[in-house]
Amino acid sequence: MGRDTIADIITSIRNADMDRKVTVRIASTNITENIVKILLREGFIENVRKHQESNKYFLVLTLRHRRNRKGAYRTILNLKRISGMGIVILSTSRGIMTDREARLERIGGEILCYIWGVLPGMKEQKWIHEGLITESLPNGMFRVRLDNENMILGYVSGKIRRSFIRILPGDRVKIEVSRYDSTKGRIIYRIRNKDSNN
Repeated sequence: MGRDTIADIITSIRNADMDRKVTVRIASTNITENIVKILLREGFIENVRKHQESNKYFLVLTLRHRRNRKGAYRTILNLKRISGMGIVILSTSRGIMTDREARLERIGGEILCYIWGVLPGMKEQKWIHEGLITESLPNGMFRVRLDNENMILGYVSGKIRRSFIRILPGDRVKIEVSRYDSTKGRIIYRIRNKDSNN
């Protein structure tokens, strides 16, 4: 019976995290290196280095932990094989990547695992773009062409909705886009004509 390398490395990392170990050593393969690169880039692990021992290569991962006020460690990483919610790691025709990257590339693939966790001081990162309203849709929705020529769906909420600020096709707006879903965003500001001329 064949071994499931992805499940093995995920289990190793999860167990080391639950045991509050600072480092964990896993076998180095192309798949594990790509998954570890994603974990490092997304901030789930602190550091990684390659280690050779008698013609075998290993990856030594430095895990992140969070201390509470009493000084005890709290596990922050939760990895599961094909279950749960959070960032999804996919195997695609263009290599191993997150679901967000695959959506941007407009390609599909096979789900390898889901990852989720709470990192110290981690908040959802959002980008603010400027764009032009091209079409008004029902229920406070709009089609917005960003300055980088991408078309996304914009919606009004918060102060703009409460203040009954009118937005029409042709208006320039600032739109807040989540890093997890770049297909839609929240319109946070209507740029007046004199603002856009500056």
